[in-house]
Amino acid sequence: MRRMIAAVIATALATPAAAALSGFYDSAERINTILASPEVANAVRQAPVGAISNTGTRKDGASEWQVRTQECDLIVYLVPILPEGPGKTTYRVEVPGKCE
Repeated sequence: MRRMIAAVIATALATPAAAALSGFYDSAERINTILASPEVANAVRQAPVGAISNTGTRKDGASEWQVRTQECDLIVYLVPILPEGPGKTTYRVEVPGKCE
């Protein structure tokens, strides 16, 4: 009986994790963060974006993304900002360079 109660409690405590975004919506959140960034817009000199691709992960856990325009490929990083409680992860953009 105690094991059953412990299992029910463990399941109830795990429920907020079910509120996490699916991979599709998390990717959309990341891409939207990149497209909404004035730093990225300025780094590509307001050029139209042809493609945005996830190209890896930095050692500190930031995801690396490539923003491709007709004239250049810009690398940006998204640093995850975890919620203090239940909720979705948001991202901060780091733009280490610019299109020349």
